[in-house]
Amino acid sequence: MVLDELESSLEALCGTEPAALSDGETIERLHRCLARLEAATTRAVASFDARREWDADGARSAAAWLTGKCRLPRTSARRRVRLGRVLRHLPAAERAWLAGELGEAQVAALARMRTSATEDALADEEEMLVGQASSLRYEHFTRVLAYWCQHVDPDGAEDDAEAKRSSRRVHLSQGFGDLWFLDGVLDPLSGAIVSDALRRIADELFEADWAEARARRGEAATVADLARSAAQRRADALVEMARRAGTAPENGRRPEPLFTVLVGYETFHGRICQLADATVVSPGSLVPWLDQAWLERVVFDPASRVIDVGVSRRLFTGATRRAVQVRDQECFHPLCDEPAEQCQIDHVEPWSAGGDTVAANGRPACAYHNRQRHRRP
Repeated sequence: MVLDELESSLEALCGTEPAALSDGETIERLHRCLARLEAATTRAVASFDARREWDADGARSAAAWLTGKCRLPRTSARRRVRLGRVLRHLPAAERAWLAGELGEAQVAALARMRTSATEDALADEEEMLVGQASSLRYEHFTRVLAYWCQHVDPDGAEDDAEAKRSSRRVHLSQGFGDLWFLDGVLDPLSGAIVSDALRRIADELFEADWAEARARRGEAATVADLARSAAQRRADALVEMARRAGTAPENGRRPEPLFTVLVGYETFHGRICQLADATVVSPGSLVPWLDQAWLERVVFDPASRVIDVGVSRRLFTGATRRAVQVRDQECFHPLCDEPAEQCQIDHVEPWSAGGDTVAANGRPACAYHNRQRHRRP
């Protein structure tokens, strides 16, 4: 039986020393095999569910049977059954999954896109979306899906955005031992505002902690020598946010959102409506902020491109820096998704080798990969 052969192969695999399987190519193959096994399992579960094989054991549903017999968490069992049911309507995704070209995460993301409003469009364009899923990193693929959903069901996308905004809440209460407990949910735009402010203050606290550790330990200082953990710094940063709000000048200027309008970008790269951290948002979700936002225009057209200012400068600043951030959106390294606004702007051809400080010769580089580039040839 095929399962006997599979179990025999798995016995041999599990008996192999991990060091013999730890190269990059083998890790990729292992994940491909894992995806194929998950696909076959999900397809079998779908048939098991449809034929009501679980009924003979007195279970109330296929998910209940999986929970008891396979010792799965109830949520995992239900997710497996739901995915198997939707898989019947996604033949291209099923084939790609069985071939190991997709993983469960990509198939599940596709399945979530199938609604009564999108099912016809999904049937027509499934092959295209599967092709995107098999060639893009998962985060990039989910952005493609979000834009696709906005295109085929704009009303549904706006309704979903409004539901997210309506679900915002914060609970702050005092509990045992006089400790305070904080819990909340924010919509994408509000969350980005809070997260950005919290990150900036936490970065200030990190610099202070690092300076103290260097003064105490000298060049031997490491992260382990810092006075506070990252979680403690975030907690202190939240308190500092409140203190700064309480001591802000009466006529001080409030931070205002910046909306960047990309002219000509869609011609080359497709639609874009997302936050600086790459979270895709619907156009309607920006409307409540328009009366307090600043607008900037970035033109992707040779006739009006103003991003080559400052050729003689050593560092990327002003319009040139902003153009690179908007164009590339994240760190240049293919295995990094650090947002461009949190990256340094580095020369593709080094300045020392004659590279100009123009947008065409610039790219975002996170601190790690920028350092790595100059450490290694």
